[in-house]
Amino acid sequence: MPTADIGGPPSRRDQAWQLLTEWTKSESLRKHAMAVEVCVTACGEAEADRLELAGDERARLIELYSTTALLHDFDYERHPTREEHPFVGVRELERLGWPAEMRTAILGHAQYSGVPRVTHLDKTLFACDELAGFLTACALVKPTKAIADVEVAGVRKKMKDKAFARGVNREDVIQGVAELGVDLDAHIGFCLAAMKKRASELGL
Repeated sequence: MPTADIGGPPSRRDQAWQLLTEWTKSESLRKHAMAVEVCVTACGEAEADRLELAGDERARLIELYSTTALLHDFDYERHPTREEHPFVGVRELERLGWPAEMRTAILGHAQYSGVPRVTHLDKTLFACDELAGFLTACALVKPTKAIADVEVAGVRKKMKDKAFARGVNREDVIQGVAELGVDLDAHIGFCLAAMKKRASELGL
């Protein structure tokens, strides 16, 4: 959820949240955006550590990852067709002055856009998008509906069950992990850990 910046201008993350909620009224779509944000932000933090970034430079990189993830589907409710999503949203982001790196990553997360995924941010968004949705689905079928009760082995088993969470493209998950250059189980575990840390915000 948005954080209150008392006495100062809204943070970029707060601005992204405001834009998301203006365009997206569906609670499930908002929660999907937040779940993807949690996973992508954790990847951004790990990348900042790898690059040994500190101070403002580190904060800027993590903010870019966070806001890109939060806004990756912000136009989907109004413009769900392949002809419009994410192109309409990206044009709006350009008009509002959001960075080119964000817009390129958002275009790249749609396989059909033809925009290649080159940067770590591009690859991270794609690798986390479908997976975050799948992990949410795995949590919601638990008696507790809690992400805390989801384990990597159970996620892998559910991935083989084609009747479960049909809307999630397993091939995108596998391709995304390959592009990111990480092990599938490790990436599932990493994203699960990130979501478990912020379970209350995600309603899981």
